[in-house]
Amino acid sequence: MSGPIVGVIGILLLLLVMLTGMPIAFVFGVLGFLGVIYMIGLQPALNMLALDVWDVFGSYTLTVIPVFLLMGMIAFHSGISQRLYYAGHVMFGRVRGGLAMGTIMACAAFSACCGSSPATAASMGAVSLPEMRRYKYADSLATGCVAAAGTLGILIPPSIAMVIYGIMTENSIGKLFIAGILPGILLTVLYILAVAVMAFIKPDLVGPPAQSSTLKEKATALFSGVGETVIIFALIMGGMFLGYFTPTEAGAAGAAGLLLLAVLRRQLSWKGFVTAVMSSLSSTAMIMLIIAGATIYGHFLSLTQLPIVSATWVLELGWHPYAIVLVILGIYLVGGCFMDSLALLLLTLPIFYPVSQHLGFDPIWFGVLVVVAMEMALITPPVGINVYVIKGVARDVPLQTIFKGIFPFLIAQIVLVLILIFLPQTATYLPSLMK
Repeated sequence: MSGPIVGVIGILLLLLVMLTGMPIAFVFGVLGFLGVIYMIGLQPALNMLALDVWDVFGSYTLTVIPVFLLMGMIAFHSGISQRLYYAGHVMFGRVRGGLAMGTIMACAAFSACCGSSPATAASMGAVSLPEMRRYKYADSLATGCVAAAGTLGILIPPSIAMVIYGIMTENSIGKLFIAGILPGILLTVLYILAVAVMAFIKPDLVGPPAQSSTLKEKATALFSGVGETVIIFALIMGGMFLGYFTPTEAGAAGAAGLLLLAVLRRQLSWKGFVTAVMSSLSSTAMIMLIIAGATIYGHFLSLTQLPIVSATWVLELGWHPYAIVLVILGIYLVGGCFMDSLALLLLTLPIFYPVSQHLGFDPIWFGVLVVVAMEMALITPPVGINVYVIKGVARDVPLQTIFKGIFPFLIAQIVLVLILIFLPQTATYLPSLMK
């Protein structure tokens, strides 16, 4: 049996075993190990297994994951999400649909401290949903808004998804972070425009405007809610942009800075700190196991030559490069309906990344595009993780109502994809200025 056929069978088996509910890390690891045994024998497979696990868990580059996770957990337990939402509430409350717009802005700001979309959605959902429902917002708009805005957590830096992409493709994590800034801001604006359009077309979706705030209240809310986020974001991104920090050092500086601010404000209890550390450790262990399993599986696919054969076959089709990009994005959109977004990324990158390089695409631009595709996967039915996170916060809202609410925001994501395709400088300009 030829190598590429073995690779295709391996992918089909992977998808089949995932349906059983077996943990993703072990699905990747076990099937990859068995595939390597089939291709080159037991002893070489054991050697590869040992080296892959050692390389992943001993990697300095991967230490960026726990420090950014810790930063996000400290941000959550120190009450930053509440202060950011209050700032958004004060600034946008008088605008029709303003509470939803303020929620989107708060999610964008919180994403600057947290690289996880589910964590962003959960944090902001717990704060914003009761308030929007109090002001008679339709459940579909309120829940869909938070589920979609939570996806900003993996686009606006720091982003765990970009860390994994950078490690798997051996690209600069710092440049990937910087590349996500403009698309992240643009998507935030598109989300707000989506709310404005919905409020105009169907005014009954949004309740009456909230009460107005004085100039002093607005200034206080901005300083208290946004000031610390701006400081941390400037510390992290500015340090990397100017070449003072590596991504790991930037994450450590951000976590230390947030911890210091939380202590000075007396907003973080000892119990909250311990919980933040333990949550970061458990999430880190889960992600590291998944990466280790995916590394083993990636080596199996490399042995089958499937990535190279796939890239060659795609090039021989003679299609326009951007037509191929649209097909790849379509696969992510459909795949996200059935698979966890992280698993989808780890499964497809060994195949899609070589294709993108054969087509001559900028790897940083392609990375941003892949992350946007992952954002879509986070809210597409039936497996949109963020939708289930919001369902956990608003238990009385049916899943179909939440999925109904995300479609205007899915259109906004598609608009961002088109902008990135026709204006790639949106993602590549800032990284080109880095030292």
